[in-house]
Amino acid sequence: MPDLIVQGSQPQFRWRRGLLPNQPIVLGRTCGNWSIPWDPQISRQHVTVRWTKGALEVQQRDEASNPVYFNGRPRNRFSLRPNQHFVIGDTTFTLIDAKVRVSAQAPRPDDQQTFTTDFLQSIRFRHADQRIDVLSRLPGIIARANNDQELFVQLVNLLLGGVPRAEAAALVNLPSGSTANGDVEVLHWDHRDNSTAAFTPSARLIRETLQQSQSIVHVWNGPTKQTGFTQSESFDWAFCTPLVGESCRNWAFYLAGSMDSTTLPASQTPPHEFQDDVKFTELAATTLSNLREVRRSERLNQFFSPAVIDALAGQDPDDILAPREVDVSVLFCDLRGFARHSEQESDDLFGLLNRVSDALGVMTGEILQQGGVIGDFHGDAAMGFWGWPLRQPDSALRACRAANAIQQNFAAAAEDDRQHALSGFQVGIGIASGRAVAGKIGTVDQVKVTVFGPVVNLASRLESLTKSLHTPVLVDEQTAQAIRSGSATAGIRLRRVARVCPAGLTTPIDVCELLPSGNEFPEVSDDHVACYEMALEAFEEGEWTRAIELLHDLPATDQVKDFLTVYIAQHNRTPPTGWDRVIRL
Repeated sequence: MPDLIVQGSQPQFRWRRGLLPNQPIVLGRTCGNWSIPWDPQISRQHVTVRWTKGALEVQQRDEASNPVYFNGRPRNRFSLRPNQHFVIGDTTFTLIDAKVRVSAQAPRPDDQQTFTTDFLQSIRFRHADQRIDVLSRLPGIIARANNDQELFVQLVNLLLGGVPRAEAAALVNLPSGSTANGDVEVLHWDHRDNSTAAFTPSARLIRETLQQSQSIVHVWNGPTKQTGFTQSESFDWAFCTPLVGESCRNWAFYLAGSMDSTTLPASQTPPHEFQDDVKFTELAATTLSNLREVRRSERLNQFFSPAVIDALAGQDPDDILAPREVDVSVLFCDLRGFARHSEQESDDLFGLLNRVSDALGVMTGEILQQGGVIGDFHGDAAMGFWGWPLRQPDSALRACRAANAIQQNFAAAAEDDRQHALSGFQVGIGIASGRAVAGKIGTVDQVKVTVFGPVVNLASRLESLTKSLHTPVLVDEQTAQAIRSGSATAGIRLRRVARVCPAGLTTPIDVCELLPSGNEFPEVSDDHVACYEMALEAFEEGEWTRAIELLHDLPATDQVKDFLTVYIAQHNRTPPTGWDRVIRL
């Protein structure tokens, strides 16, 4: 894959990026990863380039105010071949098609030095101000990089800026995880003078570095120098520094160069003369590892409760977030009353937004409190689930406890004064349990965790059914069975509501109402629950007159009974022909 190298008037004004076939790219001062912000003579969007058929097609854009020079003459449109360049202002754009060939046959060095971390920490920098200034850019580089490839580009630029004697720098990796015989992958590399020579770093040096977890310097001289073992025949030294931590597993920085006329030749240069360069590189590696670990923790904190994060400590987030098939319980919670309030509070939409945010915060807070994962947001609804990334045998119980807690928060707000953020809102909650695929989608830097499968759709359908059945929380039969078979169900009650077939589904399901304990919800006592279930049994047996008599014994505040009462009345208290105990909606 060819690269485009952009070099400004100063050494630090530089980047090198790979070109994909037939992909139009806009270059200018404000073009995301392809920006050239240092040159005021370049317009915000100056040229469009596209690599196709072995050449880079370059087209000056209409809004560009300064000319593009190719072969010393201004041109609006032209084709660039490898090793050719064009110029805008003080910036040169060079097309390079250099290859990467990791050398497995690199000769043994004439001299070698291993630097321990303790030793590097004990020595002091020469030219410390310059080194620290370069290192100070690293947090900003990580914060601004919107993907790994952009991060790699910026890191290699930082290495070349911090190690002046280096002529080539790279970020390398052993993706197989085997430091003994794994294939070395070059994540990104660059050469200070736009060399077209192939990049051939020493696989031996990289593997030794990762095996020992210490920085190692190799110095070559004499006949071995002519074998093309590193960047070019003129290079006579290289060193490699490992990165530590799960977020940079098997990564290393690799730098190489040659002795110029102002320094001793390689044969007279002991490896410890590189200690300043190695110390800088190791500081950069440590800073990068620490910052990526922080970002890793922040990514996990978005989705998991503190208890789950503690249990996952020290594990690779890519392994943690990897999708897999698991048993889960899914909770779908929808905010009721938003449409009405949006009309009533149209003159204070920011205030309404804050109230909705508080409501969603209650939902997510209770999900996390019970060790759940925040799966997604759908407008004014939230979805959470249990059973991943850790197996949770009590996932159904956790989901039900979260649902009761959410409902109690909103019920308390209804009894409070109208200044409460949740005042005027209600919720509908559906819970379903079953097999699903849970994990991450997207990139490492822009990841969303979610759960896929029929169980998610069922939880959403149950939430919608709460409107028809006049109850805040409904659960499916599998969730109800898990609750009834469990031993620690304090504060959880269930009432079987009916066997229904929701619109769009073909398989009937038993739905149960989730209720708080009798002390917390005396409006529906245990006797009321028993009475309703007796009425439901009579209803399913076709004894609808008996069912109506039992339903009339329930208090008027019990709205769930209205569903059956209305259904029986609509059919004149007579079961339809072929009655199979299923209410089709």
